[in-house]
Amino acid sequence: MQSFQHGEFTDFIQWHDMDGNIINASDGGVIYAEGKYHWYGMALRPLGEGTDGTGGEVTDTGVVMYASEDLLNWQYEGVILPCTDIEGHPLCAPMRFERSKIIYNEKTKKYVFWCHYVKCPGDHGVADGTAEAGVAVCDRVNGTYTWVGTHRPIDRDGAVKDMTLFKDADGTAYLIYDRREVDAEKGRAIHIVKLTEDYLSPTDTYRKIDEAAVREAPAVFYHDGYYYMITSGVTGWAMNRAKYFRTKDLMSEWEDMGDPCVGDGADITYASQTTYVFKVEGEDRFIHMAERHNRENFLHCAYVWLPIEFGENGTLCLKYLKEWK
Repeated sequence: MQSFQHGEFTDFIQWHDMDGNIINASDGGVIYAEGKYHWYGMALRPLGEGTDGTGGEVTDTGVVMYASEDLLNWQYEGVILPCTDIEGHPLCAPMRFERSKIIYNEKTKKYVFWCHYVKCPGDHGVADGTAEAGVAVCDRVNGTYTWVGTHRPIDRDGAVKDMTLFKDADGTAYLIYDRREVDAEKGRAIHIVKLTEDYLSPTDTYRKIDEAAVREAPAVFYHDGYYYMITSGVTGWAMNRAKYFRTKDLMSEWEDMGDPCVGDGADITYASQTTYVFKVEGEDRFIHMAERHNRENFLHCAYVWLPIEFGENGTLCLKYLKEWK
């Protein structure tokens, strides 16, 4: 691949690795380490192979990783967090490592992985094991990660849904997640929770972002004095309009900035959903990662990566490009 290929909103253009195989790394992210970009995510199961009704949105494999020096050509590096077939094991397949994210801890010299964890058979819910924050750790970015366990930050009354990680310039790390109350009568909103110094556990320091009520798929990044968070609406698999927020203080109030998308397809986020935002190494440029879900066959979902454009007064926008370098 010599350029990012997206096609029309209705197209599902597969990306292939350097061995010619379809890249299958759902809901993940990108981390720059050891001179390369590392793209990771959950390897989805092709629809129709399951018998328990959970479909292709689960994994029998685990979390996989690819490496690249140019963001276009990716070499498969293997499974970094594998499932198992041992019944009762927390990683027994089929299950989910949704919204997988990795950050590096300079103090412990460890790569720390978090995800929205759903135990076997991979069905979403609010009961124990169906909506947790899962944690794993490794000495190498592309090594085999050791499973640490799960958490429900703040209290057991709040189920963990879509999540992301953010590491600030001072090394402090945060878990940002859509908290769904077990009591459905209570409000639902994105919360920010400060992590411990080793990044392996939540602390008691948190903030509910009331401005981001009933939002999911958060992607958080910092640029030129502002923290930004791009989100989607909570509509299941139905496409919806994105919305972004900004603040100068992570643990303070956030400002609703509206839809970052412009032009045709803005109302459905160009038929995709936000996954992650990462900075291009050595440049003042950011790439917005999204996925175009294909419920007919989850192995044939599509990736939509677009450059973020910054405007005056701390605004930003996403413009759809069928192809770009």
